[in-house]
Amino acid sequence: METKKCLIMCRTGMGSSMMLKIKVDKLIDKNGYPMDVTHDAFSGFAGQQNVDIIITMEDLIEEFKNSKAYVIGVKDIMDMNFLEGELNKYFELEKAKENR
Repeated sequence: METKKCLIMCRTGMGSSMMLKIKVDKLIDKNGYPMDVTHDAFSGFAGQQNVDIIITMEDLIEEFKNSKAYVIGVKDIMDMNFLEGELNKYFELEKAKENR
């Protein structure tokens, strides 16, 4: 599977997105997800249209409704099980597409 581009966004691009990036990096190490991860403020999204996965806080999901990316809305930054489950779901969908 090709490496997927993941963008983690929050309103300011500092606290929440940085914490989520650290969590996602740990999940990449644990599960071997083929993805490159960056983080940014929501205002930086305009220049980042070619992403496969967007991880953001739940209150920003609506802002990405027209995006072609797979969007994961996080309610609790500390809930690694939720994040891991959502990433597993995404990669299972991608694997199924490849096997068609």
